[in-house]
Amino acid sequence: MELTIFFAQFWGILLIIMGLEFLLKKSVLDDLFKMTEDKSFMIISGYLALILGLVTVILHNIWVADWRVVITIFGWLSLMKGIARIGFPEIAQKYIKALEKQQALIKIWLVIVVVLGTWLTWMGFN
Repeated sequence: MELTIFFAQFWGILLIIMGLEFLLKKSVLDDLFKMTEDKSFMIISGYLALILGLVTVILHNIWVADWRVVITIFGWLSLMKGIARIGFPEIAQKYIKALEKQQALIKIWLVIVVVLGTWLTWMGFN
């Protein structure tokens, strides 16, 4: 259970920081979109996602019908994102380019990210 608490705190705080940063400073998000045009950035960020996902999946691959499964899902999603960015950076770039045009959707997702991060952080420190 201690590992679950650690991952809840880790993923929760990470989601809050990133979500609020992108929500409150549009220039940071715009810069990130510009960086994704570079194939090498996509591959490097893919390795980062791969490492985060792999560590989470190896240490916390818990498929239960309670809140802990959210951590496992984050691990698998991060792992798949890493594989996709490393193996198919052009496809990931096209997806991000299309997403960039949907600012309202981005804001909705960022609010969801912050709420989910807040919930995970609460679960981790409660």
